[in-house]
Amino acid sequence: MRSQAAQFGAVFECELVTSIDISQRPFRVKTNSSDIETHAIIVATGAESNWLNIPGEYEMRGGGVSSCAVCDGAAFYGQDVIVVGGGDTAMEEALFLARTSKSVTVIHRRDEFRASKVLAERVMHHPSIKIKWNTVLKEIVGEKIENESNDENDVDLDSQKMFVNGAILKDVVTGEESKISCAAVFVAIGHTPSTSFLEGIVDFDEKHSGYLVTQGISTRTSVPGIFAAGDVSDAIYRQAVTSAGSGAAAALDAERWLSEEGLGNEEAEFEAALMAEMMADDVGKSSSSDHYNVYEDVKVSGMKESARTDL
Repeated sequence: MRSQAAQFGAVFECELVTSIDISQRPFRVKTNSSDIETHAIIVATGAESNWLNIPGEYEMRGGGVSSCAVCDGAAFYGQDVIVVGGGDTAMEEALFLARTSKSVTVIHRRDEFRASKVLAERVMHHPSIKIKWNTVLKEIVGEKIENESNDENDVDLDSQKMFVNGAILKDVVTGEESKISCAAVFVAIGHTPSTSFLEGIVDFDEKHSGYLVTQGISTRTSVPGIFAAGDVSDAIYRQAVTSAGSGAAAALDAERWLSEEGLGNEEAEFEAALMAEMMADDVGKSSSSDHYNVYEDVKVSGMKESARTDL
């Protein structure tokens, strides 16, 4: 995708955006090493999953540790899985996994869910879902899958993947620890959009902290010229395919806005203006009698050579 974009002239700057100055036009995007002037901005910085930061969590991401049941749930068909959390996201993840998993155990640090009553009741009454109240996940344990190659020189110990096979739980009331077997752990404690550099600049969603508000079904934000694509403004779906569609919409919205405002590529406009000026000078320097007309060499006035030959 990067190569394809580069073929159409996209320039990539591997820098961290720290702030945006909208007090002037063009906008000034400030990074950790430079300032970039631009007429339009598409914010597509995404949202980071919130993690527990416990042992085994980072090491086994992609090996049974996930933050998206819709993305990875099918890989654990007929197996025991764990969902951590107590909000709407955790309830939805648990209900989704209960369709295909052998069992789902919901781990929650309190004695009641903070999710909506309807979702909470569905989870509590589901025959395939167990709930462990007042419990936290202390550690995720797993095992390395040995390299199946018979070539001893082909073994790379640094790249051996760890896969989940259990978790260590702790009761927050009694302090007692226990171990549970599972094939996957789904951490569903929310997401944090990467939008802190836009605080005080554009409007945020009051119902979903950190998410940007867009106008209607468009990708336009509260500031003309700034557009939001993907998870920065999507607290509901958060899927790669919906983000891709949102990105296409943002590109179209930005292009249309630039056209409406009469803004564009200054370099191309300068070249066009320079070419027009040079052509105007050439016309002024020469008289009409100096112009060569190919039709004057043809006996039939106003007729192309090929047409005259046919006649």
